[in-house]
Amino acid sequence: MTEQLKGTGVALVTPFDQDGNIDFDSLRKLINHIIDNQAEFLVPLGTTGESATLSKEEKKRVFDFVAEVTAGRAPLVAGIGGNNTAELLDCLRAFDHTAYTAILSVSPYYNKPSQEGLFQHFKMLASESPLPLIIYNIPGRTGSNITAETTLRLAEVPNISGVKEASANFEQFMEIIRHMPPDFCFLSGDDGLALPIIALGGHGVISVAGNAFPKDVSDMVRHCLRGDFAEARKLHYKLAALIPLLFEEGNPAGIKAFLRELSICGDTLRLPLVRPGNVLREKISKAVENY
Repeated sequence: MTEQLKGTGVALVTPFDQDGNIDFDSLRKLINHIIDNQAEFLVPLGTTGESATLSKEEKKRVFDFVAEVTAGRAPLVAGIGGNNTAELLDCLRAFDHTAYTAILSVSPYYNKPSQEGLFQHFKMLASESPLPLIIYNIPGRTGSNITAETTLRLAEVPNISGVKEASANFEQFMEIIRHMPPDFCFLSGDDGLALPIIALGGHGVISVAGNAFPKDVSDMVRHCLRGDFAEARKLHYKLAALIPLLFEEGNPAGIKAFLRELSICGDTLRLPLVRPGNVLREKISKAVENY
């Protein structure tokens, strides 16, 4: 699993038309844009894909469509997460995993489970998942942190193969990387932290910026993995000028505004998310022009 998912994965946005329906033509264009620019793998229906606002039927259509368009050109990781363990088990059983490599599952949100609750949740999912499971820790969204101790316990559970870490806690990163099994995959959940995380022993990133700039993100990560940090830093700082704009008014509002500027897809979101305000949109337009 570490070898299959080493490098840059892109957390795909889900394009919508002006009426809020899934824009499959733009999704096709986005997938080809990312694969043609050499990102290593794709991640449909994570946070960036607005999965919280898609119905079960829409999710199935997106998963199937991404698999059809990708056609084996890159590994696929399906975002299947939530805060109802029993419901997630049903989703995993129903999921057509034929074209997919792994499942990315976000830590349960709102419930604020204890560390033992988190452990038991992921252990249960792993026991039913048809594919290796990657834990997704993003306490800024979920309201609870998966500690290093719990992640390392989970790393010993059969069928749990990695973690996407977005806690911004370097002590936690180092504790996990230092003690994790050699075949456990550690991926950054933050574009801006990919370089230092790989320097510490991580394996790559699941990127938001990679929707718009897949070549530069992927090249930067590949330089890091080769140990060529001089070249990696050039691209890191080039991207660093853009990354704050992605999140200034929330994700995926920022990245969809970038994609609109690049004529890849529109910037429609589903409520409760809204387009960025005029000030940020102007910043993004100038950033693309300067880039």
